[in-house]
Amino acid sequence: MKNISILGCGWLGEPLAISLLEAGFLVKGSTTTESKLATLEASQIEAYLVNISEFEEFDAFLETDILIIAITSKDIDGFESLIAQIENSPIQKVIFISSTSVYPNINAVVTEETKTKQVPLVEIEELFRQNNCFETTILRFAGLFGGERHPGNWFSDGCKIPQPKGYVNMIHQEDCIEIIHEIIDQNCWDTTFNACADHHPTRKEFYAIAKLCKDLTLPHFEKNEVLEYKIVSPKKLQTVLNYEFIHNDLLSI
Repeated sequence: MKNISILGCGWLGEPLAISLLEAGFLVKGSTTTESKLATLEASQIEAYLVNISEFEEFDAFLETDILIIAITSKDIDGFESLIAQIENSPIQKVIFISSTSVYPNINAVVTEETKTKQVPLVEIEELFRQNNCFETTILRFAGLFGGERHPGNWFSDGCKIPQPKGYVNMIHQEDCIEIIHEIIDQNCWDTTFNACADHHPTRKEFYAIAKLCKDLTLPHFEKNEVLEYKIVSPKKLQTVLNYEFIHNDLLSI
């Protein structure tokens, strides 16, 4: 039985922890909010208070086989400190949750080989990718939805949505969780994946349906904008993991 620690038990990390417990793993989970410790413990997650920006030592949390990093921090110094602690821990495998926001809008399909923007998240990816003390798989998630995150709620009434002729890149929470399970089960390490549904309706189609299914007012869209978009390809993930998306029809939201 493997031990797994999840750094960041929020929208993704908490249900992921519960699913891993159900699969028979021993799971530790972290939060930066003291009041949430009891919530995690009620789900049988061994809970820890961890904030990488405070440069504290948290050896007990890192006493594990696999570390999943699911925090939104872009604190490069904090991640350098975290990596130094991982090097002195039993951890051999890391899953780092990144984002497809690292790709520029090039009005074309982007793959894992596409040149990224010069942003802190890319620097943090490289810190993990270049470390030889453990193996890291980087998961670049597209726009996240599912659970309490419904796209119909993302734009308030009267707010004009930009780029209606552009395309959406989205992934459902259930697919995020299942992909992480597959990486662990198939021992797929030391690589980078785009994780995004292989369906890219226009932003106008997607957000109109998202509003309608919540019985909300149809959205307004910006007009006469210079078209800017990217279409994120998940082909590598689908091929390597033989993965079929649970929620691949984004218009059935």
